[in-house]
Amino acid sequence: MTEESPIKFALVDINAILQTLPHRFPMLLIDRVINIRADYSGIGIKNVTFNEPAFQGHFPERPVYPGVMMIEAMAQTAGVIGIKSVEGTEKPRAVYFLTIDKCKFRKPVLPGDTIEYHMRSLGRRKAMWWFHGDAKVNGQVVAEADVGAMLTD
Repeated sequence: MTEESPIKFALVDINAILQTLPHRFPMLLIDRVINIRADYSGIGIKNVTFNEPAFQGHFPERPVYPGVMMIEAMAQTAGVIGIKSVEGTEKPRAVYFLTIDKCKFRKPVLPGDTIEYHMRSLGRRKAMWWFHGDAKVNGQVVAEADVGAMLTD
């Protein structure tokens, strides 16, 4: 059995996320990040509520949380992990998508669900990071993707 990497940050709450990422409502799509580990993995948390702006048009009669927003939330979770994990990068930065690969949507996410974005680092080169993400609701994978992003000033 493999031993898990030690936890560097047990909790990054919404106030710390606001100090870390440039995103703001309605495009800040994570509520907190937990268990950021020394191996650059962690879990982003999103509590999906019926009053999310996306539900006004996706779909009013049968609300389903948009898959593209889950992919964006994976990137935001990865951004928090990368920025908080590396010394000297804790100030706000821009985070730009580079790649989205192997993206799959497995089950719909509904109002009342809590999404956990399980992210683990695939690699890093200077300011560029690549992560694999599994979005889970009640332990079941609802979406997955490999995402790449670049951190800039």
